[in-house]
Amino acid sequence: MASSQGDRFGELVAAGVRAVVAAGWAGPIAVGDDVLAIGDLPHDWLFPRTAAVVHRAGAGTTAAGLRAGVPAVPVPVMADQPFRAARLHRIGVAPRPLPFHELTAEALAEAITACVADPAHRRQAVERARRIATEDGTAALLARIDVASDG
Repeated sequence: MASSQGDRFGELVAAGVRAVVAAGWAGPIAVGDDVLAIGDLPHDWLFPRTAAVVHRAGAGTTAAGLRAGVPAVPVPVMADQPFRAARLHRIGVAPRPLPFHELTAEALAEAITACVADPAHRRQAVERARRIATEDGTAALLARIDVASDG
């Protein structure tokens, strides 16, 4: 989220769910009984302990969410984030992306509810994580390099 948006983010988090929030550049956020604001915490530790991950679909966070096997609520902000958000939806681990400019507390609550209420999102996320864990990307890359250099 953009810097100095902590107040707005605090209002959005009051979407009727318990949340762990790493505000990052957004600055201080308003917290309540159901909202825990945290500093930096490793995604590989936190994400597997969540029902879903709301994020802007940056490359690193998207990858961490997929490896963790949890569904996503993508809220793309800029650049290549809309591409990854759409891809998460297309592969079935997320509901329709919620672009940042459409973000309201109500829309966020609906997106989170859609994400966690549909068991297909979790099943797809778990399956993707399994496939990622067993994938040998280096071997596939080396095979392509060897084929390319032979030609």
